[in-house]
Amino acid sequence: MTARDPMTQAADPHTDDIAAQRVAVDLGTRSYDILIGRDLLPGAGARIAQVLPGARVAIVTDETVAGHHLSTLQDSLEAAGIGFVSILLPPGEASKRFDVFETVCDRVLEARLERGDAIVALGGGVVGDLAGFVAASVRRGMPFLQIPTSLLAQVDSSVGGKTGINVRHGKNLIGAFHQPLLVLADTSVLDTLSPREFRAGYAEVVKYGLLGDAPFFAWLEASHQAIFAGGTEREEAIAAACRAKARVVAADEFEAGERALLNLGHTFGHALEAVVAYDGTRLVHGEGVAIGMRLAFDFSRTLGLCGVDDCARVAAHLAAVGLPTHIGDIPGQMPPADTFLDIMAQDKKVSRGALTFVLVRGIGEAYVERGVDPARLHGFLTDELARGA
Repeated sequence: MTARDPMTQAADPHTDDIAAQRVAVDLGTRSYDILIGRDLLPGAGARIAQVLPGARVAIVTDETVAGHHLSTLQDSLEAAGIGFVSILLPPGEASKRFDVFETVCDRVLEARLERGDAIVALGGGVVGDLAGFVAASVRRGMPFLQIPTSLLAQVDSSVGGKTGINVRHGKNLIGAFHQPLLVLADTSVLDTLSPREFRAGYAEVVKYGLLGDAPFFAWLEASHQAIFAGGTEREEAIAAACRAKARVVAADEFEAGERALLNLGHTFGHALEAVVAYDGTRLVHGEGVAIGMRLAFDFSRTLGLCGVDDCARVAAHLAAVGLPTHIGDIPGQMPPADTFLDIMAQDKKVSRGALTFVLVRGIGEAYVERGVDPARLHGFLTDELARGA
């Protein structure tokens, strides 16, 4: 995966010949396309009618996204003759919980949607994760389509079929693998994101360079200003990230091996989100990932795996785009290292009690380490917490 690869342009036959980049996720009978381009949302109804003729849909979205984009999607469904019900959630990570999940399931059943009808997620990662879990659960599984409206969701959470909710023990600990039938990544909707939200999504773009593609990371170092400004580099970056994730998902759909690499920075990041009780005013997911990736590089350095220069490059690039890189950048008090280890012990990647981390030997050289020494980790976190105090 490298941003220098030619982008495959394809005129989509379903809607007015709007050109879209098509990235295929090859999963046999569960294969699907990611379509990437500007102004795809007005044609969403025609595309849905093509993949699910005759189906009705439940649109799951949040109140903020609805104010910007829901009417466009509803109009496209009406034009395509598709019946729908719209279900609005409060925005933010707090919606990924059992009672909201139950409410959405009830609404879908009240609307008498059948097993052959569909759930459409219109929103960021929270909406996609929750709606996907609803789709995996109601009537033991319904078709599911993703229309991600955040950069983070377009390059990461909308692709690969991971769905779920948070519980007091940690993030995404209850859920299911449930692949979408189609992902529509309309890059024009990113124009409505706040700078903070866009930066948070960019952390996941950086991740793909750090875990396996040093040339892509170097391209991001040179191109990040154009990506943030909305130039063609933005779509290049999104397509490159989607191609990378599609390859990993195709090789390891259920995270039995290689797919765990996609969690670079996430074990630290999820623990940080948990200790702030998923308070988005203090920390959002992409910011946790940014701090987590910097921690993963520096922890790897303390283990003698990674050089100082690579650690410095990673921290410098994240800081250059305005992302936090240290625990001390998070407002408010932090608990002791013991609390972090307790949370990490509940992480989905723990196997038979052994801590599993994605560590690095350098930029683009990530690997999965099973059996990280808790004492070394405790000491590292204690030092990091003291630095931010």
